[in-house]
Amino acid sequence: MADIAGIESETETEARPGGIAAEHLRGYIERIERLEQEKTDIAATIREVYAEAKGNGFDAKVMRQIVRLRKMDRADLQEQEQLLDLYRHALGM
Repeated sequence: MADIAGIESETETEARPGGIAAEHLRGYIERIERLEQEKTDIAATIREVYAEAKGNGFDAKVMRQIVRLRKMDRADLQEQEQLLDLYRHALGM
């Protein structure tokens, strides 16, 4: 609908498939797609680094664990280590 001056209101324009909301949505989707591609590229680069490290004699599985542990909060890490020790002791390890 048009207002008195014959100009569509902003809410009506946004509701139309080709209106402002569609342009904003398209922009968000395109940004997400670019970021997903960057994420894929970065993951491939990370895999290459692990492969290079493995080729130089390092254990990639252990390296992944170290990376995961380094991301953790110190208190959470200590708690996890204590639980691991407790479970090992309970199992006689």
